[in-house]
Amino acid sequence: MAAQLRVVRARIRAVKSIAKITRAQELIASSRIIRAQQRARAAEPYARELATAVEAVVGRSSNITHPMTTEPESVKRAAVLVLTSDGGFCGAYNANVLREAGRLRQRNTDAGAVTVNYVAGRKGIGWHRFRDLELAETWSGFSAQPAYADAERAASALLDAFEANTRDGGVDEIYLVSTEFVSMLTQRSVVRRLLPLQIEEREGERPGGALPSYEFEPSTDVVLDALLPQYVASRIYYAMLEAAASELAARRRAMKAATDNANDLIERLTREANNARQAEITQEISEIVGGSNALAEANAGSEL
Repeated sequence: MAAQLRVVRARIRAVKSIAKITRAQELIASSRIIRAQQRARAAEPYARELATAVEAVVGRSSNITHPMTTEPESVKRAAVLVLTSDGGFCGAYNANVLREAGRLRQRNTDAGAVTVNYVAGRKGIGWHRFRDLELAETWSGFSAQPAYADAERAASALLDAFEANTRDGGVDEIYLVSTEFVSMLTQRSVVRRLLPLQIEEREGERPGGALPSYEFEPSTDVVLDALLPQYVASRIYYAMLEAAASELAARRRAMKAATDNANDLIERLTREANNARQAEITQEISEIVGGSNALAEANAGSEL
């Protein structure tokens, strides 16, 4: 009985230590997520206006033949940039992103296209290397607090591959797989095609009003050459900011659940320890009473 009590108390101490760690991780994520949301909101107007400018260039030019806006006749190679986290303790955050990337990879394979993997985040890098999937480029160390320079490095590598011929290792399409921040409780894995630009014709008024009227000099192709690299870097940077906020929200939620589970387990183990201690005390009292009765009977027998 005493041995069982020692085991239960050791488990209680271990679970309390784990609860302290998960509680600390929850508080750290809670303190950082507000700043991550603020950074994402601050970057949104620039990304929106840049997307509007590119849309105006493409929408008001009927004879554009720029390679970044022209659909390829057949897709032989597709680049996929996957944004994952550098650290763990964030629940199914990375699993959801990697699952979405796996679906895209399978879709490309079914269409006869080779997927070229670009991965940001140590978790995604480790996942791909464990499965012996070839990686064209990797980046890490900034998932929770990305900078625009990090997005520019990724955009530069992707654009170099897009501009190269597929026979020389180039790609026909560029996809981005990341996590969209919906709310503190909801984060959604999404797949976006960055290049070539997807042009959709819609009837009725454009959301947000009519496109601004620009005059392009010297030509639309030159303007697109200047705008599109910034557009791609801006899209990647905003996706990184949303992914950072999503990562922190997922970590906060996972650590809160872990802390609650640890507290429930401590409560159950404490009851178990109390029951074991009570049984041990009852056994000791029974032994004392039994010994006292035996001694009294021995004394009574000796008097006779």
